[in-house]
Amino acid sequence: MPYYVFKMTSPEGMELVKNLEFIGDYESFREAKNYAKEQRAILDKNDNTQIKVMFADNQLLAEEQLMVFREKPIVMEHEK
Repeated sequence: MPYYVFKMTSPEGMELVKNLEFIGDYESFREAKNYAKEQRAILDKNDNTQIKVMFADNQLLAEEQLMVFREKPIVMEHEK
């Protein structure tokens, strides 16, 4: 299964809406991770764009996994 790399943006104030742009696929995690790091380094500091790597059977499944809303984890006081 390949690793898919996406550029993900959300309009300001609308965190539930995600715009995905497919930017590459790689057979190994190391290649995908290195490419994602390069793309993150290019981004402007004020840009809210995220670069995500997703492991899936195909591109459609990878996109579906990224579109799922996940709540931010609650960090307990003793975990800080």
